Amino acid sequence: MNEDLGGIQRPLVAVGAALAGLSVVLGAFGSHALKGRLNAEALGWWQTAVQYLMWHALAVLVLGLVGARWARLPALLLAGGALIFSGTLYLIALGAPHWLGAITPVGGVAMIAGWALLAWRGALQNWN
Repeated sequence: MNEDLGGIQRPLVAVGAALAGLSVVLGAFGSHALKGRLNAEALGWWQTAVQYLMWHALAVLVLGLVGARWARLPALLLAGGALIFSGTLYLIALGAPHWLGAITPVGGVAMIAGWALLAWRGALQNWN
């Protein structure tokens, strides 16, 4: 069963928490292990990836705790988009080919779509 008491969406809570934890690990890795090995531009990409991953992880976590079924697809778009966006930035920062940067906007579009769909569905809900 995907729901707990109060409508909590356990899978979304788990995904959000896992992404937040991953963001902390990767942020620490960037600050400690990569600081002297990457140039300023690459460290900037890494930091951007960490920030986007954390913010979107928290959003997914909150949506899971809210437990509204209408928020499931937006949460998945936010999580998937953050993984694609941040993942490509991490790879480029570590020296992967820069053509991967052409994939990064796919993640950005997924995140934007998630926020837009969340706004749309949220506006249509009866909050009483």
